Amino acid sequence: MAAAFLTVLSQGSINVRSAGSQPAEAVNPAAVAAMAELGIDMSAEIPKVLTTEAVKESDVVITMGCGDECPFFPGKRYEDWVLEDPAGQGVAAVRPIRDEIKVRIEELIASLTPVAE
Repeated sequence: MAAAFLTVLSQGSINVRSAGSQPAEAVNPAAVAAMAELGIDMSAEIPKVLTTEAVKESDVVITMGCGDECPFFPGKRYEDWVLEDPAGQGVAAVRPIRDEIKVRIEELIASLTPVAE
């Protein structure tokens, strides 16, 4: 959901990589449905394993509870977002998680976007 929001809300101006330390076999159908309610289609997404190379190539690394399993490189900006896990939950339970992710993505975009003077 975070990657989808970042892609859409940045209008493609931010290169987004999405991966997990222990990705599921498929994207959570409740997350797909919750995002579809906002007009964002994640149905074609495939979970990917987080690689050291992906972290090396990133300026900002957002983690969601991967702890020591995530590669760490000095000088990178890291944020660990503590959120409820949507796995195994229905759409009604995923909506507040989705909405919290959207707020955090909007804040992230604002922090990455230069302020016009």
